[in-house]
Amino acid sequence: MPTLEGISVEQKALEMNLDSGKYGTIAEIGGGQETARWFFRVGGASGSVAKTVSAYDMQVSDAIYGCSPRYVSEQRISTMLDHEYDLLLSRLTKSRGAKSTFFAFANTAAVRSYRWRKDGNGWLGIQFQTKANGPAHRIILHAGLRGSETADQQETLGVLGVNLIYGAMFLHAEPEALVDSLFDHLSLSHAEIDFIRFEGPAFSKIGNRRMNLRLVHSGLAEAVAFTAKGRPIEPNSLLRNRALLTLRGSFNPVTNTHVRILEASLSRFRQEFSLKEEEVIAAPEISLHNLKSSDRFSSKDYLHRLTTLARLGYPVLVTNFPEFYRLADYLSRHTDREIAFATGIKLLQNIFEEKYYEGLKGGILEAFGRMFTNRVRLYAYLGEGQHAGDLSTVNKLPVAPHLRHLYQHLIRNHFIRAVRPKKISGTQKLSLQIHRN
Repeated sequence: MPTLEGISVEQKALEMNLDSGKYGTIAEIGGGQETARWFFRVGGASGSVAKTVSAYDMQVSDAIYGCSPRYVSEQRISTMLDHEYDLLLSRLTKSRGAKSTFFAFANTAAVRSYRWRKDGNGWLGIQFQTKANGPAHRIILHAGLRGSETADQQETLGVLGVNLIYGAMFLHAEPEALVDSLFDHLSLSHAEIDFIRFEGPAFSKIGNRRMNLRLVHSGLAEAVAFTAKGRPIEPNSLLRNRALLTLRGSFNPVTNTHVRILEASLSRFRQEFSLKEEEVIAAPEISLHNLKSSDRFSSKDYLHRLTTLARLGYPVLVTNFPEFYRLADYLSRHTDREIAFATGIKLLQNIFEEKYYEGLKGGILEAFGRMFTNRVRLYAYLGEGQHAGDLSTVNKLPVAPHLRHLYQHLIRNHFIRAVRPKKISGTQKLSLQIHRN
């Protein structure tokens, strides 16, 4: 297996071209033929590329791949891979099947243009064999594309494509190395990979939840998401057009208090904004920020927390955001609806520590301006039992004297509101007890 250290994008493409045992199709929609361009530019593309195709017109695309409600979607990339891979095998198995490992790469993307002045996004995938005449394997990922110019996002899309093809064909036996290699010659200033899924017999033991956690831990994503059934999901698919309530914490372990805070805040959130049950989701958020460079990180430990929260019926966000305002920025990119943070009194007090905002030119004022928009609330849980506070606990929170007026402004305008304890359901208590045992 080749070493990745120092391998350029050109070298990856050339190595593929010079390996006559690897042969396939490249199909691209929406962002130019940026992946195919690398293979043609380095020379010898006939050694690895059987066909390239780019179907821009929607009617032409539908004629090839069938109709789709959304063209930049997981459904579309799956259909493209099925079509191109099956076509490749039907045409070339007889002549090359015994000596070639076939692949079909596809992407469908929306990049910045004169009509679309936003960051782009795309789905990329590859269906491939690990040996001649072997079974099909598949890797699908979603990437957010960044950059101020169309050409920047197109370039990023092409590099991601080459990295994915090279990783699948050369690194499939080492999935962790494959994931990390996807960001070769890239950074979060170029893109973010916020979802990945592996399929096929060679990947039967890797665990897609673990691979998605790795995206955050290795710095390929700022956040990943998991459904209430514990399955990885592209974050925008979970958050889009939903009102959002989140509770930040380590959840180590998950406790009844976590559930009480969430349920009390959720009740207040729905009441304040007249939200129907189907309009809102409550998603705990676990930050890996303090562990990103630490040997203490254990995917098994975090998977246990995800499983516990899923059994309680909660989807989960796993992020690397240390500050609330950055999480608020992130959530606002995915929904135009209301956003709320549930928190305890101690964490509320920490939010007013100015040391957390020293990296901002505007300091705490800039951070709060980004966090507390008209549709954002922070619900402070008053506690329970002998430690329970009352409304005055929130009103009289000790903050620095020069920040007192700022705090009172947020209280009086209902950006910060107190919530009282709420009983949790017997089902949630039972689920928590069963999982602990």
